[in-house]
Order: sequence, then C-alpha cells, then structure tokens
Amino acid sequence: MARQPIRIGARGSKLSVAQAETVRAAIARALGADDAAELVRITTTGDRIQDRTLAEIGGKGLFTLEIEEALADGRIDCAVHSLKDLPAEMAEWLTIAAIPERQDPRDAFVSRRFDSLEALPQGAVLGTASLRRQAQALRLRPDLTILPLRGNVDTRLAKLDGGEADAILLAAAGLNRLGLGGEVKALIDPLTAPPAPGQGALAIQTRIEDQAAPWLAELRHGPTTLAVAAERGALAALDGSCRTAVGAFARIEAGRLILAVEALSPDGRQSFTGHDGFDLSGEGDEDRARTLGLRLGAEIKARAGDALTGSA
Repeated sequence: MARQPIRIGARGSKLSVAQAETVRAAIARALGADDAAELVRITTTGDRIQDRTLAEIGGKGLFTLEIEEALADGRIDCAVHSLKDLPAEMAEWLTIAAIPERQDPRDAFVSRRFDSLEALPQGAVLGTASLRRQAQALRLRPDLTILPLRGNVDTRLAKLDGGEADAILLAAAGLNRLGLGGEVKALIDPLTAPPAPGQGALAIQTRIEDQAAPWLAELRHGPTTLAVAAERGALAALDGSCRTAVGAFARIEAGRLILAVEALSPDGRQSFTGHDGFDLSGEGDEDRARTLGLRLGAEIKARAGDALTGSA
C-alpha cells in the first residue's frame, strides 16, 4: 500500500510557496521519493486584509491562524512559516519541530535612484510594513516620511516603481529566495540594526505528537536553531508583536553564541539595547540560548518602561 504524502501547509504567496517548496524537496530527499511530500496552499487572514497594518488588524498571528487550524483538524501534517512571522508564544499542542539552515538574516535597502538609507534626500518617502524597520530608520533619519507598505514582494516593488516611495526595506532572504537578490542596493548591518527575531529562517511547525517523526531530523540545522532560540527568547520577554519594535540577532563565533537585542519607541527617538553571550558546551545550549534572550529582553523592558509603546 502506497504511503500517503506528507502534506505541507503554507500560505499561497509566491514567496511562501518558494519557501515551502525547498522544505518539500528536503522531505522528499529524506524519504527517498519525490512524491513523498506535497504542498497545500492556505489563504490566511493576513493575506486577505492588505489595506491596514498588522498592528491594526491583530498582529503576526493572522498569518498563521488558518494554517494552525488545518493542523488541528488533520488536513495537513506540518506547516512552513517564515519564523519571523510566528508569534513568540503558540498553542501548547503545537511546536516548532525543525528549523533548517537560515538564509541571509539582514534587511535590504531597495531603491531605483538611491544607494543607501543615508543617501536619501531630506524628507524622502520610505516604504515599510514593519514597525521595527520604521523605528530603526527614523532613529538614523528622523526627517524621513514613512509609508505603510503591505502586500507581497512583487506588490511592494511595483509601488516603488510607481513612485509611491523613494525606497523600501525588505528582508534580504525573501528577495534571494525569489531570485530577486539583484534588487538590493544595500544591506543593513545586523549588529547596528538587528533584524526581526528569526528573520531569514524557516520554521517547520507540527503537532506535539508528531515532532519525533524521523524525516524531521533531516531538516534541523543546529547553529540556526541555537541562534533563533536566543532571538525568540528576547522576543518573548519584550512581548514582541507588530505593536512593539524589537530586533534581535544572534551569531556563533569561535565557539561562542553572541546576542544583540534592540527595542525602540515607534518614532525611533528612544533605543534600548542589550548585548551578551556564552561559550557553547554542546549540552543544554538551546535552553541556555533562550535563557540569554529572555534575560536581555527582560533587562531592556525594565529600562524602557512605557517608551516601547509610545505612551511614555
């Protein structure tokens, strides 16, 4: 009797499908047959509502709700998400069962006329849907006009071409996965402007009872898992959502995990940072990474008070 393919749930956007296809191919290799996995495209509330910011309509969870419902009722066996789109906390019956090797974690500056954020003229219009990117840009360039810019990558590039913005900020990983890396004019230094926690990484989400499936082991990348554990620890401590401007970037250098965290007021006028690390031992490192993120995030939150919501 033929085995039923592993059903992979993903959003229907071009980028989501491209990301899910890389996971489908990896699962197929792990199981030794190209037809061992198939994609199931699911439209989410976040995809349907494009005329308001995520903060206005309910946050990141609107990109995952319908997909998690499909996991709950058994229509799919796993889901592929951009890790940065996953809220810090999820239902206790769900888990991130695997994190493949991360793509480029940096933000990308894209413009038709200007080479960098610094090169934009006074009062230029910068398009972004991210409160974090908005705050970080305004921290450096308070004169900029921010244009809330949602939609898929093609839609945002079309608005740039149509003259609605002088430049836009996007995730470098998404552009690379779509074969659009040539659009990038400059990459933002993740040490001076940390990206969204988990940016560039994919999350394979399953039901708790399915997390030990053998094929999942083939998709896990240890260094990426450690880095995003630290970053998402900071996110959890700072109550990070689309209403909070939070960046976190972890890297491994010379056997040491190093984490940089930044939280900002929405207007970028106030920035709170934390930086620390620990030597990797090979045992319990993932828990230690998350604990590091939680600690740095809690320290920043205590210093920032109400400034992160703009109500200070």
